[in-house]
Amino acid sequence: MGPFATLNLSNSVGDVPTSVAENLARAAKWLELDGSQLYWANQVHGCEVHVVGHDTPVDTLRTLSGDSLLASQGDLACCVRTADCVPILVADRERGCVAAIHAGWRGIVAGIVPQSLLRLCELGSIPENLIAAIGPHIRVGAFEVSNEVGQMIGRVTPNLAIIRYDRCERPHGALVESVREQLRGAGLGDAQIDDVGGCTFDEPERFFSYRREGPATGRHLHGIMPRRTRTK
Repeated sequence: MGPFATLNLSNSVGDVPTSVAENLARAAKWLELDGSQLYWANQVHGCEVHVVGHDTPVDTLRTLSGDSLLASQGDLACCVRTADCVPILVADRERGCVAAIHAGWRGIVAGIVPQSLLRLCELGSIPENLIAAIGPHIRVGAFEVSNEVGQMIGRVTPNLAIIRYDRCERPHGALVESVREQLRGAGLGDAQIDDVGGCTFDEPERFFSYRREGPATGRHLHGIMPRRTRTK
């Protein structure tokens, strides 16, 4: 009921634990997994990246700080949660490796996107084989920021008009453009980057939004699986 009336996928925002467990089970089933194969970390808006595999203790991982998960083995899903921040899912079309990235403005400034792509390349990926999907998040028209925050975001993406006024008295941040520019900086071309659309703030019938509803709201779960080994 209330802020958790739909598919909340976080058990740390005040929802009924059994309801969250059922929602996570549904999400896992859709991925043809079980709940123990959904991997996520304790997101802190930083730039810590974790590489996970079948031998990674799920319960331990969920206590570790981190905003990006990478994997090269199948039968698990790298996941991040959002309620306004930018989710980015990255896949290597050749090797099957994946990354799930949580990028709020603090994470963008800290470099979580380029750090994640660097770690993928250390695992053997090359930029031309990567594709990235940018998921629903708070869009520029709703994302008012302070001048200080606007300057910090602008410094990490100096070549674009990331901060816009557009008849507003205070600056507004275009997070998608910051993410897109950082993906380009990691070697991805525009054809390798897909913005799937959606504003979490402006579409209450579809999305949770921390900025719109406050901390007592649900969280979305964004997951991506490494390609499973094909059997002959």
